[in-house]
Amino acid sequence: MRNFLLVANAAREHAIAKAILKTKNVRLFCFANALNPAIKELCLKSGGEYKIGNIEDGVAIAEWAVEKNIDLAFPSPDAVLAAGVVDELEKNKILCAAPTKKAAKIEWDKNFLRSLMSKYSIKGYPKFKHFFSEEQIDDFIDSLGGSVAIKPCGLTGGKGVKVVGFQLKDAAEAKNYAREVLKDKIGGELGVLVEEKLEGEEFSLMAFTDSNTVIGMPMVQDHKRAYEGDLGPNTGGMGSYSHSSFVLPFLKKSDYIQAMEILKKIIEALKKESIEYKGIIYGGFIATKNGVYCIETNSRFGDPEVMNVLAVLKTPLFEILDSIATKTLSRKKISWEKKATVVKYLVPKGYPQKAIDPSPITIDWNKLKEVELFFGSVEEKNGVLYTSKSRAIALLAKAETIEQASQKIENSISSIQGPLWYRKDIGSKELLEKRFQHMKEIRKK
Repeated sequence: MRNFLLVANAAREHAIAKAILKTKNVRLFCFANALNPAIKELCLKSGGEYKIGNIEDGVAIAEWAVEKNIDLAFPSPDAVLAAGVVDELEKNKILCAAPTKKAAKIEWDKNFLRSLMSKYSIKGYPKFKHFFSEEQIDDFIDSLGGSVAIKPCGLTGGKGVKVVGFQLKDAAEAKNYAREVLKDKIGGELGVLVEEKLEGEEFSLMAFTDSNTVIGMPMVQDHKRAYEGDLGPNTGGMGSYSHSSFVLPFLKKSDYIQAMEILKKIIEALKKESIEYKGIIYGGFIATKNGVYCIETNSRFGDPEVMNVLAVLKTPLFEILDSIATKTLSRKKISWEKKATVVKYLVPKGYPQKAIDPSPITIDWNKLKEVELFFGSVEEKNGVLYTSKSRAIALLAKAETIEQASQKIENSISSIQGPLWYRKDIGSKELLEKRFQHMKEIRKK
């Protein structure tokens, strides 16, 4: 019997927990900052435990892991990795399949990533400049013609980046927002990045790595914008899809190859800096007329993208993570099911700006035959589920095509009742056609 520790409790972790328990003789333990009733049930059914505490307290987590004889640990979210939870676990001889604080810096300090790519001449990054003070911000924005992205360097839950033409009206708003990031210490005290705005189609590409071997997963496209038609403020992600091949239908195999090459070179550059990176590396990319650029990297599974990739992963996740922790990933053959997937998040009314107060949700489980459900930010009181302030429930469907998977979710949506809303257009024929046309125009330029 193997004891597996998962740290955190969102829908991403629900998906990871379910995938881990596809391996027999594994007990699931979860150290969480709140109750996720679905993950707790999985823990108890497997013979493990569910504990609530501060998920950024590495010392407390390591003590519990030692007490419970944990064989393999997977601290999951960005803030947990930035807090050095892996470092504390490894200090206590607990095997981990996730990066240390130093390695996870590629996510919690955006300037670190840019400087690393620049130092080792890794192609695929935009023109950028890092600022700790307001001096010369205006000049640099003007030098890029005012068409820029403003990025707090620290963690902001995926909601801190603002781009001219989307969240920002013009160069003047960009200058003001850059100042606001510095003044209000948005993302902490790591400063602000100003980057040239890139035009193209964004996609996520995640990979497993043990620092020596890097194995890519299927491409996924996340939908950050809150409203249909890709409008509104940024969110943690309203939904996502993947294609039955590794490559999204409106992109090319060469885009995938370029993105993988960037991820591999980042891992190599970290090694040159004497930093061993083990776990999941996530690249946020954009396919442009001049090739693929890396917008950002994350040091963990994306949410919702994790649900797409784990739905088609045929090789047991526990075995893969074990081989990452023991640096034997090169011996692992990873196989995938050739199916398309779609994920749509149901979120409380008012999200992402001001979500309503917790309200009851009811689920007719008998009508959920075509989809898989994951609990995100929900609360349970006296056996009743309630919304919280963030993304509540994710629905996942698999099919031969993206449109068919999307329709399966539409067929099942009425089984969940409550003050929730979602983006109906994710995975629709119309949205995909828009992506095709956009890339056609981009490649013509």
